[in-house]
Amino acid sequence: MTDIHSLRDDFPILDKSLNGQPLCYLDSAATAQKPNKVIDVIKTFYQAENSNVHRGLHTLSKNATNRYEAARETIAKFLNVSAKEIVWTSGATESLNFLAHGLSQALNENSKIAISPFEHHANIVPWQEACKRTGAQLLVLPMLENGVLDEAGAISLLQTHKPDILSIGHVSNALGNIHPIESLIKACKTLGTKTVIDGAQSFMHLRPDLVALDCDFYVFSAHKALGPTGVGGLYGRYNLLNTLPVYKTGGEMIQEVTFAHSTYRDAPGKFEPGTPNISGVIGLAAAVDYLNNISPSALQRYERALYQSLLQQLNQIKGVTVYGDTQNNVGIVSFNYKNEHHYDLATLLNTYGVAVRSGHHCAQPLMNMLNVNGTVRASLAFYNNEADVEHFINALKATIELLD
Repeated sequence: MTDIHSLRDDFPILDKSLNGQPLCYLDSAATAQKPNKVIDVIKTFYQAENSNVHRGLHTLSKNATNRYEAARETIAKFLNVSAKEIVWTSGATESLNFLAHGLSQALNENSKIAISPFEHHANIVPWQEACKRTGAQLLVLPMLENGVLDEAGAISLLQTHKPDILSIGHVSNALGNIHPIESLIKACKTLGTKTVIDGAQSFMHLRPDLVALDCDFYVFSAHKALGPTGVGGLYGRYNLLNTLPVYKTGGEMIQEVTFAHSTYRDAPGKFEPGTPNISGVIGLAAAVDYLNNISPSALQRYERALYQSLLQQLNQIKGVTVYGDTQNNVGIVSFNYKNEHHYDLATLLNTYGVAVRSGHHCAQPLMNMLNVNGTVRASLAFYNNEADVEHFINALKATIELLD
């Protein structure tokens, strides 16, 4: 079994200094760092393998096509689905826009779409636009006062309103909460509600089995899971994918074109026009290959222990308020200190080499419900260690002394 402590050595950026201090990277919820394996694969592609896919008969093109489609198989196996159910996109945001566009074709003024209070703007705004186009109503699931989804209330709302679509994040990017999506999906099955799961934060940390989850759609971004930026995708049940209209048009996704009309390929090709992010897809496959060499249970135990250590030490600092579900969490601590502005805290932490995120985390409605204008967010990954936690806590104490 791989020693998780040794994996840190695979990430070259973690040896970097920041402002004369060792880099303490606690912003993995924004983007995960990349191991040498991913960096090397992308570099090698451009140095020795670069070619377009699907169109050429020459050796470079055939090899690129084989690697590109093998990557689809890799991601499909990781999620326990069929390769023909994986559509490449630029990331979770485009995937959600694609689904909001496609699924809204069947909506009207009597339709309803449900989301949770915890959603990233990318899982709010596309559905708002769908409601504008169709006259559908947007529903918001209830939240408990402690910043946790009201599971019983959410199921009751679903059963009462019977929405056409439920779109919800598996994990809150702002708070780290792991939502009880299994029970929500189960409830939706009895109602005929289509389920869309935003897996941007869960793809790496939780490695969901989509057959077990039984959702209809699941979206993800490579850069949240050790892969490159600008690429990601979505899973959709094959029969449902083929009912969706085309989202973008161009070359490659067509079956036949005349000046009178065009016909399109079946999924997934139907939704992949133009030259794709070939190196990005190959880089994502390398990231998943890397993750496949780590025991999922060992990774989750390690991240959980590190999170509990960080949380315990943070809670010992008088004046700190932590938000969200600290029992079911992927390793994100979202907090404030007294009335100090989160921006000031993050700016001063940066002088100690600590990289955290501050602000509303693209979740302004959630921040409003929590009665704050933002938080400081420290997010962990398996390449962090106790030294990072100690560095962060010491830097935060020093920052507080400056502010008090």
